[in-house]
Order: sequence, then C-alpha cells, then structure tokens
Amino acid sequence: MRYFTRLFLAISLILLAACTMPRGAAIVSEIVKEKESDTPTIQVVEVTRDRLPSLAKWPTTGWHGHYHWLKASRGPASNVIRSGDTVDLIIWDSDENSLLTSAGQKSTEMRGLNVSSSGTIFVPYLEDVVVRGQTPNDARRNIQNRLAQISPSAQVQLLLTAGQQNSVDLVTGVPKPGSYPLPSRNTSILSLISLGGGIDTKLRNPLVRLIRGSKTYGIRADDLFANQSKNVILRGNDKVMVLEDERYFTALGATGNEEIVHFDKEHITTIEALSMLGGLNDSTANLKGVLILREFPAKAVGMGDLNPNMQQVVFVFDLTNADGLFAARSFEVQPNDTVLATESAVNGVRKVLSLIGSAFGLAKI
Repeated sequence: MRYFTRLFLAISLILLAACTMPRGAAIVSEIVKEKESDTPTIQVVEVTRDRLPSLAKWPTTGWHGHYHWLKASRGPASNVIRSGDTVDLIIWDSDENSLLTSAGQKSTEMRGLNVSSSGTIFVPYLEDVVVRGQTPNDARRNIQNRLAQISPSAQVQLLLTAGQQNSVDLVTGVPKPGSYPLPSRNTSILSLISLGGGIDTKLRNPLVRLIRGSKTYGIRADDLFANQSKNVILRGNDKVMVLEDERYFTALGATGNEEIVHFDKEHITTIEALSMLGGLNDSTANLKGVLILREFPAKAVGMGDLNPNMQQVVFVFDLTNADGLFAARSFEVQPNDTVLATESAVNGVRKVLSLIGSAFGLAKI
C-alpha cells in the first residue's frame, strides 16, 4: 500500500512539473486560438493553393517587392567635354614668323585651361572658345580651323582631364574605391566595378546601387552579371555602391536553426526558407503547424481579398498533405517575417512518459 501511495505522489509531481516543463517551441493551438475569439487581435490565415492568387495581391512588407533599374543605352565612342574639365593645348607651327610660337620653337603649350561654367576656354587670339558638349576631337578640329586664319600651318593637339562632371565615384564594396574619370561615353557600370578590383568577395548577396541626381537605382549583382542589357552606361557625377542585401527573416521554434536569416536571392518561398534553416526537427516539429508571422502597416489594412483585415497576421501551413506542400512552395516570405515551426503536442506526452519510465524503470512508450 505504501508503494502505491509513493507511486501516486511521484506521478502527480511529474505531471505537475510537466505542466510547467519548458518546451523548445510553441504549440500551434496556442498561437492561433485567437481565431476563435470574439474580439481577435490577430488575423489567422490558412494558406492553401486556392487562396494563393488572392494572397499574392496583398501588399508586400519590408520592401517594395522588386529592384528598380535603368535601361541600358549607348553613346558616341568618345567622351564629351563638360564644365569643370581641364584642357591642355599643344599648338605646333612650323612658320618662322608664327604669332603662336616663340622664336626658335616649333610648339607652344597651354596647360590647365579650365572649362568655365559657360563651357568655354580662353585661347590667345581667339578669345573664349566654346568646347562644352563637344568631343575632344571635335574641339581640337574647331580650334585648329579658327587658328588657321592666323597661321595656316598651325596644328593643335588637345588633351582632356575629366573633372567632376566627367567622373564617377565608386564608393564602397570594392578593393579600390575612389573617383574614376570616364574614358568615354560608353563606359559601363561593369567596367567601373572592374576598375575598382571587382566586388568584394566577403559581401553576402551583394547589391549594386547607382545614385544619379536625386534618384537611386538598385539591382542584384547576380542579375547584373547575368544580363548584358542591365549593364548601363555611366554618366558624369554618378555614384556607385556595392552593398550587402540587408533583408532578413527570423527563424524560431522546432527548426534546424533558430537565427536571423539573410535573403540569398530576391524571392524566397516558405519551403525554401525552411530548407535554408536545415529543415524541421523530426522529433519535435508539428508538420501541421508551420507559421509565418507578419505585420502590415496600418495603411495596408482593409476589407476584402486584396488586403489583410488586421495589421498582425499569422499564416498557417499544413505540410502533411500535398495541398499544403504546394502552397508552401509558392507562398513567398517577406523581409522581417518570422518563420515559426510549432512543437507537436505529442512531444510533451512523450516527455512525461519518459520521466515516469526513468523514475520507476518503466519502458518508454
């Protein structure tokens, strides 16, 4: 009799402890119970293939859903002169009585001629000469033609040093950042990155951003490398940055890993996200309770199929059937989502039985 009394007390204590026993993850019923509440504070959505078309129309969160990039274009082979550039002129003249050269010399040099805000340089005997908007060769020919009125034998050599308006800044993400003059109007963004030593191999999932005037454009580096039509031509004063993709989602619960996971490509589905986490824990995960927690901005909330009804939404996936598996293959994870694999309720029972068995030498069930 005393033995059974001790047995009863031991089992009672173990069951009491099981009620407060720490678990590796939440149970799905604990998360979605508000669905049955009279005044729910979250919206619970069961994701099925039938619902995918309407869910795909819901607003994206964490980012605008795609990168905006320019269309590639090409210009003349030579660069044009802009205000702020520096021009060096070397004038050759074999005439003994030339007004352009000193006695006993066949050439004269005029270096460091700054292209003014009005687009001109000063040339003796010609006054201000407009060169802005011309290629170096066109400007050289124009100056030589005008000097022919003074000295028909004069020949002009013109050297251009690009100023800020003819240079681009490679800011970060390469071994050799800095300001680079544009050698021609056909200098592409990949050529610039190559001049900078290529993209830093330490960058995770690199993005290329181009700032032009007041607008900022972005593209994934992989897409830029793969598609020649994305290799845009640079303009003076462009700024190029190579950065890591900062988008991430959080993994919790009975997954292979509990961590912050950075996006390794533009779009990630639920199945792909689970794969990135090392899959689900075979011994604890509830395949009927894979959840994605997402918070929408207040302006995205509305009635009907095109918007969520509440700001905080829990998407529920049942991976025990084909419908749920195919739905998870198509439903995309958004930046700042939380992917939560809930724990099976059976796991708690197994723990209790394991404790009883350990205490009294009973076999595990």
